[in-house]
Amino acid sequence: MSAPVAKLGASWPARFHLTGLRHEQRDLILVAIALAGLALGGWLWWAEEPRAGLVWALATVPVLLALLLQIARSLRRGDVGLDIVAALSMSVALLFGESLAGNVVALMYAGGQLLETFAEGRAGREMTALLGRVAHSAMRYDENGLGDVPIAAIRQGDRLLMRTGEVLPVDGHVAEGVAVVDLSALTGESLPKMLERGALVFSGATVVGSPFDVITSRPAAESTYAGIVRLVETAQASKAPMARLADRYAMGFLVLTLAIAGAAWLVSGDPVTMLAVLVVATPCPLILAVPVAIISGISRAAKDGILVKNGGTLEALARVKTTILDKTGTLTDGRATITEIRTTHGFSADEVLRLAASLDQASAHTVADSLIRAASERGLALSPPRGVVERPGKGIEGTIEGRRVAVGGGGYVGRRSEADPDTLATGTPPGALVVAVAVAGVFAGVIVLQDRLRSDVPATLAALRGAGISRIVLATGDLDQIARTVGDGLGVDQVLGDLTPEGKVDVVRREAAQQPTMMVGDGVNDAPALAAASVGVAMGARGAAASSEAASVVLLVDRLFPLASALKTARRTRAIALQSVLVGLGLSIAGMIVAAFGYLPPVQGAVFQEAIDIVVILNALRALR
Repeated sequence: MSAPVAKLGASWPARFHLTGLRHEQRDLILVAIALAGLALGGWLWWAEEPRAGLVWALATVPVLLALLLQIARSLRRGDVGLDIVAALSMSVALLFGESLAGNVVALMYAGGQLLETFAEGRAGREMTALLGRVAHSAMRYDENGLGDVPIAAIRQGDRLLMRTGEVLPVDGHVAEGVAVVDLSALTGESLPKMLERGALVFSGATVVGSPFDVITSRPAAESTYAGIVRLVETAQASKAPMARLADRYAMGFLVLTLAIAGAAWLVSGDPVTMLAVLVVATPCPLILAVPVAIISGISRAAKDGILVKNGGTLEALARVKTTILDKTGTLTDGRATITEIRTTHGFSADEVLRLAASLDQASAHTVADSLIRAASERGLALSPPRGVVERPGKGIEGTIEGRRVAVGGGGYVGRRSEADPDTLATGTPPGALVVAVAVAGVFAGVIVLQDRLRSDVPATLAALRGAGISRIVLATGDLDQIARTVGDGLGVDQVLGDLTPEGKVDVVRREAAQQPTMMVGDGVNDAPALAAASVGVAMGARGAAASSEAASVVLLVDRLFPLASALKTARRTRAIALQSVLVGLGLSIAGMIVAAFGYLPPVQGAVFQEAIDIVVILNALRALR
């Protein structure tokens, strides 16, 4: 991991937790002061001591000062919120000698802030749990044996020893032993997963079985977990459009509150009636329900292996009506299956596969996983690669058992073997992938692979339609004939093949002009289209880093079906947030009207408003389920 990434990944969780801790401690202290003042003042009042009012007033002042400081900070940022109502309530109570009401408002306000901090912490724990698992060093093999090195020093092709309890710092392939890992922080899978030699294992997984060796397939800064850390930081720092809309509504509610309070004072001539109205409006569920619901929804999605980058994305996801799907790696496994191995110059099929798979242990390409898995299934012993050089999209070369091996496209391998690999590739079926192999400058053969449709695709498309998707489009760069064969079998609404990356962007823009659109893809060529869509969804488990960075939603599991769950979670979250706001506002306005007619005194009004706040927060937390 690069120094900035390592520093960011290591320090951000600490800053987050310390900030949350300071807020919680401050709220606890203010609650304790207000509660102690209320109790001591009550005892003095019961003893008929005249200083009871003074004690209540003194207990109100610290909460009021803390609130005024918070309001000043908000105003400097240009935010005008309903905290002003709380400050007015306490100030008016002290001004007109209603110190008991002021103390009760102070206690209820500080208690509401503490409850909100707790609720947001409860809702966001699935997200922040991801950030607390960044590894800082690893045991690496070198010519001197094993040594502990910082993750910034780990390179592609290094061999690492992963010990029980450690968190994998990089993506790689199991080189020796059987890996038993806990993927719950990445995918939400509750049971440990057993991975055989050659299997791909992702950074962020925890070793829960015996130690095993890993051949790294990419540097730590480019690993799955480093990308997830960056995405979670974005999600935590963002503010949802619905929350910004709530801020604008808050201004209107503030004006309405002051109007009702002023009218109550003008008609009754009693400032206590005005105070009662202000108390009932303090604090307002409008500013409590929305952020708690949004964080709850993002956390719920994260638990299912779906990383939603920010609250705005969650809201946009709730409105999506059209889905555009890439084919390779999205509708298909993206892990081609070997159908044939053609050899030359005396090489056997197993030898060609073994050498290619040994070299591909250092590659993050999806084909590498297929070759390694096939070699493992055949019981072939893989050797560690040395001096690996990879050209993305072209091929990879390195030293295996003292021989220089090249694996990749026909042109790439042909230039390294003085041969024409395409002569062995004739007659392959449409859509098949041909991987050429050269050993020590000699063309050894080709491996023919084909991609298969994901087993959960039909059920996923049905679930998407059930979740409210009205139009499904298949858009791929693959041959139009292959695309139509796949699309017609799935019953999608439109099939578009032979598309360039620019062509995919045009499709997305055309569909997005009609209704909110979601684009799902996994490759580098999908990144522009993902960025152009209303919501871009990347297959992050094995997809390209560029697509995960460009997308606003990342599937951390190697399955498509959670996409339907993400849609349902988003729509349910938005409905819960709106429900909490409408119910909370309705009850607050009703309480203010009752208080304006003199039927709800300030103290009882404060208790009533606190009950409303508790109800809306608990309702917002339903988005976690």
